[in-house]
Amino acid sequence: MKTFKLRIKDKHCKVLDQLASEVNFVWNYVNDLCFKHLKKTGQFFSAYDVAKYTKGTSKECGLHSQTVQAVTEELITRRKQFKKAKLNWRVSNKKSARRSLGWIPFKKVAVKYADGYVQYGKHQFKLWDSYGLSKYKVKTGAFVEDSRGRWYVCLVVEAPKIEKTTSTTAIGIDLGLKDLATCSDGVKLKAPKIYRQYEQKLGIAQRANNKKRVKAIHAKIKNIRQNMLHQFTHKLVNSHAMIIVGNVNAKALAQTKLAKSVLDVSWTTFRAMLKYKCENAGVWFEEVNEAYTTQTCSCCSSRLSSPKGRTGLGIREWQCMECGTLHDRDINSALNILALGHERLAGGIPVLRS
Repeated sequence: MKTFKLRIKDKHCKVLDQLASEVNFVWNYVNDLCFKHLKKTGQFFSAYDVAKYTKGTSKECGLHSQTVQAVTEELITRRKQFKKAKLNWRVSNKKSARRSLGWIPFKKVAVKYADGYVQYGKHQFKLWDSYGLSKYKVKTGAFVEDSRGRWYVCLVVEAPKIEKTTSTTAIGIDLGLKDLATCSDGVKLKAPKIYRQYEQKLGIAQRANNKKRVKAIHAKIKNIRQNMLHQFTHKLVNSHAMIIVGNVNAKALAQTKLAKSVLDVSWTTFRAMLKYKCENAGVWFEEVNEAYTTQTCSCCSSRLSSPKGRTGLGIREWQCMECGTLHDRDINSALNILALGHERLAGGIPVLRS
C-alpha cells in the first residue's frame, strides 16, 4: 500500500470548503448524539448504531454516503483511542482561532479518478497528477486542507511490489543536535538549523500581524526540512540492508531549553521516514535503547575514561585508556547502536542491557 498526496487546483477551494463544513456538521452531530446516549443509558454507541440516525444525511448535506460513514467510523475510533466520552467540536468559522482544517474522508466507491482529475459525487476536481492515477487502484482516501487554505487529495493505493535491495551492509545511526544523524560508517548529516535561518523574518511577520506571511514562512521551513530528510533517508535505504537507530526521547528534550533545536532537527520525522521506507524496500529497521552508547568504548566496552554528564558534552573526541582507541564521540555511539542491533550485548556491551 502507498499514499499519494496531490494538489488540487485553487478554483475548487470554495466547493471543498462547503463540503468540509458539512463534514464538520456531521461530526458534531454524531459527537453530541453519542454523548447524550452515554449519559442517558451509560452505554457507548457503535458506528453501526449511529448509522440509523444519519440515514438520509448524504442527500441533505451534499456528501456521499460513504463519507458520512467514514466520518462516523473515525469519530468512534478516536473516541476509543483517547478514551473520551466526548471529542472536540470541529469548527468551520474561518475567523475563529480554533477553526478546524478542512477534511473530507471517502472510500473507494465514492470517487472516480483518472489522469488529471478526481470526481467526487457530482463534482470533478482537477489536480496536478504527477503519478498517473489511472495506473493504480484506489482503496480509500480524503480531501485535506493545509494551513494556507490549499487543498490536496490523499489516496491510499495498491502499489506494485518493489524489488528488495541487493545490499548486504548494516549501519547504526546516532541522532544529535550538532549533526542530525551520524552513521557508523562515518557519514554525517549536519543539522541544518532551518528554523533559525528564518526566525528573524518570522518575527517581523508576526509583529506585523501578517498571518498570510507567517503561514508561508512556516510552510517553507517545513518543505526545506522535508526535502532534506527525504533525500538522506532515500540514500540510506538504497545503500543498506539493515538500519539501526537510537531511540532518543525527542518529546522529553522538547520541554527543555533545547526545544527549538530539538524541534528543528525533527528526529521523530526522520525515524518515521526511515521506518516506512525500509518496510517498502524490504530493509530491516530497528530502534534500540541508546543508553550509555556515548560513554562505552565500541572496541573494549570500557567506560572508565569516557566523558560523562553535561560537563562532558563539549568533548567530541576522547581516547579509551583501556585499549588506546581514539574515538569520535558520535561515531562511537553509532557503532554501539549497530552492535545493539546485532544483539552482541553479551560479549560486547553488557552495561547497555538495562
